[in-house]
Amino acid sequence: MPSDTPPGKLIVFAAFKCIAQGNTADVLAQLRERKDDTPYLVFNEQTGELLDFDVHNRAGVVAHAASAETSEETPRGVGRPKLGVVAREVTLLPRHWDWLNRQPGGASVALRRLVQEASRVNADRDAVRASREAAYRFMTAIAGALPGFEEATRALFAGERGRFEALIGSWPADLRIHLQKLSAAGWSTTA
Repeated sequence: MPSDTPPGKLIVFAAFKCIAQGNTADVLAQLRERKDDTPYLVFNEQTGELLDFDVHNRAGVVAHAASAETSEETPRGVGRPKLGVVAREVTLLPRHWDWLNRQPGGASVALRRLVQEASRVNADRDAVRASREAAYRFMTAIAGALPGFEEATRALFAGERGRFEALIGSWPADLRIHLQKLSAAGWSTTA
């Protein structure tokens, strides 16, 4: 997601308690109504990504925490921008280029077809990986000092749901509930 695109839904935690949730406008309103000054963390609700959130919304957008890093400019004028096609560099061995060029429609058509097929075939595995990574991002940002964090992380990536649930069982309720939501797709037995 580009750093200038706000996420769909946000969730905000202060001292392990969920204090706000919803779209950007809803969260802004909820945070502005707060009477205490407890520090809070704002996350993308679906990806678990920690966000840099300006409660005064001077910039008008929510930025990724990593947006301070320089982002690579997309080249203009190459590809078919109106169709969303962007030219990028692909490095292959000569025999790979030879094979691609022999395919019906040429290299671009063959690569698009290969990527589409791989996306379809690996959809379940990709969903499991995305779920585990979202849970891990969230855990790392907010729960790194909690008891059992490292073991819970190992259980998450090993796909050991029972062990993961047991390890986070003593964690604060709001934190645990959100972790269970983020990790739900990560327990697939088919991936």
